[in-house]
Amino acid sequence: MVERWKQVAKHLTPRLFHEVVQAFRAAVATAQGDQESAEASKFQVTDSAVFNALVSFCVRDLLGYLQKLLFGKALKDSSRVQQPSSSPLWGKLRLDVKAYLSSIIQLLACVTETTVAAALLQHVGNSVPYFLTFPRQCRMLLKRMVTLWSTGEETQRVLAFLVLTRVCRHKKDAFLSPILKQMYITYVKNCKFTSPSVLPLISFMQRTLTELLALDTGVAYQHAFLYIRQLAVHLRNAMTTRKKETYQSVYNWQFVHCLRLWCHVLGTVCPSEALQPLVYPLSQVVIGCIKLVPTARYYPLRMHCVRALTLLSERTGVFIPVLPFILEVFQQVDFNRRPGRMSSKPINFAVVLKLSKANLQEKAYRDGLLEQLYDLTLEYLHSQAHSIAFPELALPAVLQLKFFLRECKVANYCRQVRQLLEKVQENADHICSRRQRASFSVSSQQAVSAWEKQTREEGTPLTKYYSQWRKLRDREIQLEISGKERLEDLDFPEIKRRKLGDRKEDDKVEFKDLFDLDSDEDSPMAFSERGTPASSGAQKAEEEDEDGSSSGGEEVSGSEDGGPDGEAGLAPLELWLLAQGPEDELQDLQLSEED
Repeated sequence: MVERWKQVAKHLTPRLFHEVVQAFRAAVATAQGDQESAEASKFQVTDSAVFNALVSFCVRDLLGYLQKLLFGKALKDSSRVQQPSSSPLWGKLRLDVKAYLSSIIQLLACVTETTVAAALLQHVGNSVPYFLTFPRQCRMLLKRMVTLWSTGEETQRVLAFLVLTRVCRHKKDAFLSPILKQMYITYVKNCKFTSPSVLPLISFMQRTLTELLALDTGVAYQHAFLYIRQLAVHLRNAMTTRKKETYQSVYNWQFVHCLRLWCHVLGTVCPSEALQPLVYPLSQVVIGCIKLVPTARYYPLRMHCVRALTLLSERTGVFIPVLPFILEVFQQVDFNRRPGRMSSKPINFAVVLKLSKANLQEKAYRDGLLEQLYDLTLEYLHSQAHSIAFPELALPAVLQLKFFLRECKVANYCRQVRQLLEKVQENADHICSRRQRASFSVSSQQAVSAWEKQTREEGTPLTKYYSQWRKLRDREIQLEISGKERLEDLDFPEIKRRKLGDRKEDDKVEFKDLFDLDSDEDSPMAFSERGTPASSGAQKAEEEDEDGSSSGGEEVSGSEDGGPDGEAGLAPLELWLLAQGPEDELQDLQLSEED
């Protein structure tokens, strides 16, 4: 029957469309496991081959045939929307189209195969004009698209976002604000935990949500004002109550990612008269978050906030004093202190908000912290590299870096900081040389803006260095996100420890001559506590040695001169006595009267 429909559908009629929709609804009911709806339907789809053929026919061809039936020709330009309700046949087809769209949404919820889901989403994207005709079905569709946008596979997330964008562009007044609210709530829910594998999803949601907010700055201001104020209220409660629970309401991933989102939104939409007033309160919330608990354990959170402020300052052109929060860390941390623990695994500051006390004692902590300070200082000064006030702006950083080089004794740290200092000073000299040739006054704001624009276009030494460094740094970050450690290429030596029994056997083989002496004294001898032989035979031999000490001395001297006794086979006991030597004799001193 499906094959017959394929052949006849080229000349689609309302009656044939009704039959195909009824069969499609039966197939979807079977896929959902709804036996009552499947049995009540006119058609029964029990074979998987028939199910696949029917769904494939509807997804690929049915929409084109329906468009031809309504308007006399197939829709070629997908960007141009034709209202189905304008067709004279819409009254006859309306209920069947509504049932078909509802079945498509139900099928999307139960499909698990990636390729099938992608094909259905493409079909839904082409069916958006029909969904816009039915508000209830359109709301059901948008709810499902937001779910796929936040939790689906990569291809499904992109296709779901395209559907959301198309709906918002065509009916902005009706659906844009509810979609933004639902997407923001879903974004916050999915930012509760952060790991290298989740970061790409969070970044995707940030970029796509920013794109929808940019469609209408008036609606975007309403949402931005509401949610930034909500963040400010959480921060105010934490600052006033000073309790652990209120601190946790601010120092968590959801709060940090929301700050990053709004900094990204305001930076992307800029220049915008509607959103420009929100730059100052947002920057104050981020600075307050940094100052809430300014301890070493929360340095990773400080790094995230500094990056958000740097992004906001660079994109909007508003000066934000970010540099003090970076240079303060140089003063608080003693990089010369010996680490209490050694760790071969570096700390990934991108997925960490708080460090443990054990982390603060590791060498990897200081290595990673200095690397972060290098990155943040370079990123912020790069954003101001074209400024006419760069020499004065960079002066605190230059002084702090010079002080660090005088005090730090670690060669690796000094090498990185010295390189950064050289680049900053080179850029400051470049700006000074250009300033000297300027003919306008400082009060001429228009001339200063033109001078900075020209400097940005021509490029500065720091900008050129930053572009090269950024490529290498992005490659390292991608390796970290993909789960590969930067130390995996290092060939650490492996220490193999032998068991105690194996070592004893090896020692016996190595010192075999000491254990296999050809003598009658191989049996173990008992030694006294002072190290002298305790047997009676040993005492007797010692007495004989004392009686013939003079003759024994001659024999010893002869053997030392290379005589025949030097290589004679002496018993072990005799060797031991010979090593001990004669006993010390005490003689009474006779003092004369003269003494």
